[in-house]
Amino acid sequence: MLSKIVSIKNLVKQYPGVRALDDLSIDFYEGEVHALLGENGAGKSTLIKIIAGAITPDSGTLEFADGIVHTGMTPQKAKEYGVEVIYQEFNLVGCLTVAENICFGERYGHFVNKKHMREVAKSAFELFEIDIDPAAAVYELPSSKQQIVEISRAIFRKAKLLIMDEPSAPLSVAEVEKMFQVIRRLKQQGVSIIYISHRMEELFAISDKVTIMRDGKYVATMETAKTTRKELVNCMVGRELKEVFPAKQPRRDEVLLRVDGLCGNGDEDISLEVHRGEILGLGGLVGAGRTELVRLIYGADKIQSGKVFVDGQQVKIKSPAGGIKSGIGMIPEDRKRHGCLLTRSIRVNTTLSSIRNISKLCFVSGKKEKAITEEYIRRLKTKTPSMEQMVGNLSGGNQQKVVIAKTLSANCHVIIFDEPTRGIDVGAKQEIYKLIVSLAEEGNGIILVSSEMEELLGLSDRILVLYKGKIAGELSKEEATQAKILDIASGGSGSFAHGQKEMEV
Repeated sequence: MLSKIVSIKNLVKQYPGVRALDDLSIDFYEGEVHALLGENGAGKSTLIKIIAGAITPDSGTLEFADGIVHTGMTPQKAKEYGVEVIYQEFNLVGCLTVAENICFGERYGHFVNKKHMREVAKSAFELFEIDIDPAAAVYELPSSKQQIVEISRAIFRKAKLLIMDEPSAPLSVAEVEKMFQVIRRLKQQGVSIIYISHRMEELFAISDKVTIMRDGKYVATMETAKTTRKELVNCMVGRELKEVFPAKQPRRDEVLLRVDGLCGNGDEDISLEVHRGEILGLGGLVGAGRTELVRLIYGADKIQSGKVFVDGQQVKIKSPAGGIKSGIGMIPEDRKRHGCLLTRSIRVNTTLSSIRNISKLCFVSGKKEKAITEEYIRRLKTKTPSMEQMVGNLSGGNQQKVVIAKTLSANCHVIIFDEPTRGIDVGAKQEIYKLIVSLAEEGNGIILVSSEMEELLGLSDRILVLYKGKIAGELSKEEATQAKILDIASGGSGSFAHGQKEMEV
């Protein structure tokens, strides 16, 4: 019988207006992958921060394998027990090298042994069969490789309890499979894994048990092999979810956005059109140039050549402010770094892009600011005790709603959604799906970048597939399949025989 690595008893954590944990009890065992599942705001992040010593519970206890009962942890004490956390937000020092980040905090006598640190980094990357330069500065790496650096650091520190919060979000399909191989190896070595993900297929692929949380409370623990996706979802949200992708009216003939021969940011000769009422999907593997393309259109990166037209008029966009002024808004891939101000209120964030519209002689109209914020809290069903709540205290799904509200308040008619449901639970996903469809039906043009195949296929009217910075193929809603998209995204033609078995993600 497996022994307990940590036993949680009756944890309570209260924030103003929110009971994040409500008498929560749960046990985790050695050599087990234990998934935590719940809607945003269920209390998962609060729980792992208490285990890691980042926050202190109001009441309740933690008991580790040595039998000592603690009423709270500190980061140092948690590390002594072998607790390592890979948070959803990277915890790396951007100006340091990859090797320095992996070995950060470790001592090698009185001198820095850079050769040894590089060797440690290389041996860690061998597990992933990936080539990352140990001497490279972390800020120069794409998010997928930064995630691998995070995981490698935890492995180097010989974690006994490894907590992974949405670890696969920035990774490619191949990188996720490598990560799973590493997790299985750690499990064989007796390491316990607490795995948090909203991607159901991952939970069934890697976990032994799944615990469901709802509104800060423990709901149930199930053996993964003995449950189903439907059972987990219904248990998580407390209701049955039937419709995944809402029905949508056909697009209109009028072209709202046209891009001709766009080059820059690693993309070449991109031409596309977005009609009123249309959801245009952008598919492709990680690094294919999807985010790079939408950042060019929005003005976040410099266009080298090419033209952009909105409502038939050429626009020259040199900044995000210029994009918004031209009627183009964007919900970015990384909402925490590029989408919102985490230390400011919902009110401030919601009106950030429309501040000029509600200001006069350098003074902001508090009345208009309040009215706009209340409208979008109501429209998007944002869960918050007040509009003055700091955005950093909201769940991931509600943070995303604030980012969307900021874009909509600027009255943009071309709206770019870059990975809009990354790190968001299934219930919040459906709310965002309904919003995207309703925005299209109001006559807006939507560009959707998504790595989730079901999402891309379920929402898009057309799909453009990118490969190495170029548009490699176009598929209508009727002809698009997972197999065709993956084939084109890998450099193929997308021509599959009828009835051929589709590739698996």
